[in-house]
Amino acid sequence: MSESSTAETVSGGSAESEVVDLCRDLIRIDTSNYGDHSGPGERKAAEYVAEKLAEVGLEPRIIESHKGRASTVARIEGEDPSRPALLIHGHTDVVPADAADWTHDPFSGEIADGCVWGRGAVDMKDMDAMTLAVVRERMRSGRKPPRDIVLAFLADEEAGGTYGARHLVDHHRDLFDGVTEAIGEVGGFSFTVNEKLRLYLVETAQKGMHWMRLTVDGTAGHGSMTNSDNAITELCEAVGRLGRHTWPVRVTKTVRSFLDELSDALGTPLDPEDMEATLAKLGGIAKMIGATLRNSAAPTMLGAGYKVNVIPGQATAHVDGRFLPGYEDEFLADLDRVLGPRVRREDVHGDKALETSFDGSLVDAMQIALKAEDPIARAVPYMLSGGTDAKSFDDLGIRCFGFAPLKLPPELDFAGMFHGVDERVPVDGLTFGVRVLDRFLDHA
Repeated sequence: MSESSTAETVSGGSAESEVVDLCRDLIRIDTSNYGDHSGPGERKAAEYVAEKLAEVGLEPRIIESHKGRASTVARIEGEDPSRPALLIHGHTDVVPADAADWTHDPFSGEIADGCVWGRGAVDMKDMDAMTLAVVRERMRSGRKPPRDIVLAFLADEEAGGTYGARHLVDHHRDLFDGVTEAIGEVGGFSFTVNEKLRLYLVETAQKGMHWMRLTVDGTAGHGSMTNSDNAITELCEAVGRLGRHTWPVRVTKTVRSFLDELSDALGTPLDPEDMEATLAKLGGIAKMIGATLRNSAAPTMLGAGYKVNVIPGQATAHVDGRFLPGYEDEFLADLDRVLGPRVRREDVHGDKALETSFDGSLVDAMQIALKAEDPIARAVPYMLSGGTDAKSFDDLGIRCFGFAPLKLPPELDFAGMFHGVDERVPVDGLTFGVRVLDRFLDHA
């Protein structure tokens, strides 16, 4: 599909008309987060967002926690400022991408095959664009939300939020005065069961994290000599055990609710203990749901040595560890048992798991908005296997949900879009999301 023909399909209100361009603009700002002190593009993205908000009469504030690491926050006055406020948060940073691997340049915002392509298209510049589009239209038309809304476009989520959400919560918590509930990423996306039912997965829980460094000390020596205390050998054996370890299934409240809802939708029982049969029925979301049935620890980096004929005295590895709500102690005990006594571990970043119930007026507003735009919609709770900035906002007592509404074609591997090659979001999904988000704000 050509760019011009795609643009012609976007119709309706001004929010629908501009959401695609907003998404493309944001994608073209390279906000790659390499996990260090640098944040190329985050300041530029913050300024772009601030400009778009200021154009419609808001007074955004740009907060820089470190040179270039900037977030934008604004508050919209509601019809009843005495009511508790709602937070809508999104991050502007993205994980790096190598253009050589992509069909279209990851920072071009190309439109092709009915989709906007690029790094951040679903994680999460799509929701940033939808939020901007809806807010701009409502401000232009003078449509106040029922209660105050705080908007937060954040830096550094992809590296744990130290320079973004965590900085704001620790040093600018007054910006969130009166906020009791929040919506952010990864939720509100569709899973088509059949022609009569489409489930929309709303995130009500997420796994906690232990990103860790593993270290083994050994005896250094010449590579030509026998060495029974080789640090690399010891570490690799431990990492191998960890990478192959089968963690026990643990069904949390949220996962049980999701499986019950899905079982009802499919008209067949689902057994979490029979992983192969259960996941086979989940199509493109199987990887996402499968990761919420167990704790996990994925080796991701190895390091040792400086010369081929020198046995190093130390070897290191990095592991991405995730634990289910209520199972952190079990996770750490199992981890140490599998690694063995020779391995020393230390956290490089850790954060808690979250879980809330799937009820209340905010959930009702999600159901109403989705049903109005998709008559076969049913919202259901699910757990995210990763983590989001919600972990920081939870420290303020804010009840957090993942709700970035998208109606997706059944064949799209949505889970594979996150941090994957050829990340893209359907144009129709963006315009659908704008309509749902606008309706949601009327009832939130």
